[in-house]
Amino acid sequence: QVRVVESGGGLVQAGGSLRLSCAVSGSSISVNAMSWYRQAPGKQRELPAAITRGGSTNYADSVKGRFTIPRDNAKNTAYLQMNRLKPEDTAVYYCAASVSRLLSVGIPPSDYWGQGTQVTVSS
Repeated sequence: QVRVVESGGGLVQAGGSLRLSCAVSGSSISVNAMSWYRQAPGKQRELPAAITRGGSTNYADSVKGRFTIPRDNAKNTAYLQMNRLKPEDTAVYYCAASVSRLLSVGIPPSDYWGQGTQVTVSS
């Protein structure tokens, strides 16, 4: 019953910005680490950004200095702020969340994936 929903994708010109949202819903859950992945045709899956519940972040070299991944723990939501976009950023962006059940203490968390949102950067 845990759901992960991405939103905010669209078409933007090179040099522009987009802000993606990743909302996790479910009853009595705790969201741990959250990550953004992207997949483009003919390319390997990439991990542009990830953030722990405590706020520690990791960024791929290809997006460092352009993308940030803030999160709101109270809303179980993470964002991907993408600035100075390039055509090579074009991809379907997926959010993955590590989720624990609050009433299942001691049980390892499980990973959940959203359906993805398309980001297209025109030249």
